[in-house]
Amino acid sequence: MIPDYQALMRPVLEYSADGEVSISEAVNVLASRFELSEEDLKELLPSQKQSRFVNRVNWAKSYLKQAGLVQITGRGLFKITDRGREVLENHRGSIDNRFLKQFDDFVEFQNRGNDKIEAVTSDDESNTPDESLREAFKKINSNFALDLIDRVRSGTPEFFEHLIVQLLIAMGYGGTSDGAGRAIGKSGDDGVDGVIDQDPLGVDQIYIQAKKYKEGSNIGSGDIRDFYGALSLKKANKGIFVTASKFSSKAIETSRNFDKNIVLIDGRKLADLMILYNIGCQDEDVLRIKKFDEDFFE
Repeated sequence: MIPDYQALMRPVLEYSADGEVSISEAVNVLASRFELSEEDLKELLPSQKQSRFVNRVNWAKSYLKQAGLVQITGRGLFKITDRGREVLENHRGSIDNRFLKQFDDFVEFQNRGNDKIEAVTSDDESNTPDESLREAFKKINSNFALDLIDRVRSGTPEFFEHLIVQLLIAMGYGGTSDGAGRAIGKSGDDGVDGVIDQDPLGVDQIYIQAKKYKEGSNIGSGDIRDFYGALSLKKANKGIFVTASKFSSKAIETSRNFDKNIVLIDGRKLADLMILYNIGCQDEDVLRIKKFDEDFFE
């Protein structure tokens, strides 16, 4: 029988205790540990696109990450943190969502968003079935957004610059012109990392600053001033500053004081836009909620 994702949390954490490991290695080791049959391992989600067991191992790892017990180190790679080691040393029982709620990072993750997202359980009678489905959808997307931005942070600065250009083109900037967007990067073009031509001749341009930065390293007001200076050299009035981390309050205030339109996109907003425009991700399944066609029954 395939264990649920909470039952997999401690085994995943224990497996990562010896150093950096891959999620695929964890899947194989835990499949053997739980003595899963070939039939168990071939059981797919309703979408028919992923193994149910692989999906649950990934969820277990993701929740451990949100609690600060493991950290993402690269594409499909993770390792235990000091907090995770402390948990293994001092806590002998199971690790589940209730246990993880002692960590502020995990509580913040659960509450993230405009409205508090409560866990959806099978015995929750406070919501109608369609409300529960929508709540679950928001929770899944919220969790995926965090994993997505972690994947972005693991890439190179050049990858990040090209990602931003591709996203802006997908959002409609640059119209239908071929080659309307391009990364500049290491060419050192006066402090900008990319440019979008809003018209075929490039008369109206939007300049891009892309600073990947790791989590916890926020963009400061000095970075915003430097970008403003770069826009001035280009005689441009519009710029987009994108980071995979966050903007400090001083940086946000500084951007508002300038006479140029500088749009700030932080890591969470970037992930939401990538999901919305299918950049770096794709639909796994589509669920449709039906309602009556009243005209048909007239």
